[in-house]
Amino acid sequence: MTSLPLPYRATAFDACAWLAQQTGTPWTLARLLEQGGLPYVWIDYSAEWAELFHDGVTRYAAPVVFIGDKQHLASGAGDVWLRFTRDSGNLAIELKAPGLRVPVDGLHFQERDLLRLLKELQHPQPAEPEAGTDNAAPFVLPSALKGLGREQILMAFAGVGKVDLDKGMASGVGIFGDDGARVRKNSRGGKNSHLWHPVTLAFGLHDVHRVPMAHLKKAFATQPLLREWKADWLESLRLLGE
Repeated sequence: MTSLPLPYRATAFDACAWLAQQTGTPWTLARLLEQGGLPYVWIDYSAEWAELFHDGVTRYAAPVVFIGDKQHLASGAGDVWLRFTRDSGNLAIELKAPGLRVPVDGLHFQERDLLRLLKELQHPQPAEPEAGTDNAAPFVLPSALKGLGREQILMAFAGVGKVDLDKGMASGVGIFGDDGARVRKNSRGGKNSHLWHPVTLAFGLHDVHRVPMAHLKKAFATQPLLREWKADWLESLRLLGE
C-alpha cells in the first residue's frame, strides 16, 4: 500500500486521509477538531478586515480557535465562520459582528501540527502523579506555578459563558476569593501582567458563574492553548467526581 504524502498545508480531506492511514481508524473533520487539530483559513487583505493585518502583510492564515467557530465547522457547514481569531502579530482579536465567513475550501492544517498530533496519539503522556489527599485543595497539581496571560485566557475561554472575564482579570485581583485563579505577575509588569491558572479558573467559572461544565470540557479538549493543562484538568475532574 502506497503511503499518502502529508502536504505542508493539508486540506481537511488530506489531513483526515493521512491520519486514517497512519492510525488505521477513520477520521473526519469533526474528529480532527475534537482531538485538538488547529485549522487555518487564508484571508486576503481588505480594508474591512485591516485589523487582522500588520504592516506589509497582504495574505494571512488565520487560525480557527473559537469553540463556537469550531462547532460550526464540525457540524458540516459549507463555510468557515470566524468570530474570534489571532491577528498576523499573534494577538487575540474579536471580529466585529457578525464575524467573517469564507469558503471552507480555504481551510487547511499545518504539517507540524498534524505530526505533533500523531505523536501524541501514538505515544500518550503518562498520567500525572495523583495529588495529595487534602480535600481542601483537590486540584493543586504540578502546573500550579505556571499560568497563561490575559490575552491567552480570553482566547482559550472565548464564548464559554456569559461572564465578563476580561473585566475580572483587568482588576488584577483574585477573581474567586483570595488569589483565586491568579498565579503571579509575569516579568513585564503592568496592570494586565498577571498570569492565571486555567484549571483553577475553569472551576471558578463553573462554581461561581455557573458556566456549563460541558463548555469547559470542550475548551480543554479543543483549545491548543490549554493543551499543557489538559492532564491536570482531567485529573481534577476525576478527583472531584465530575
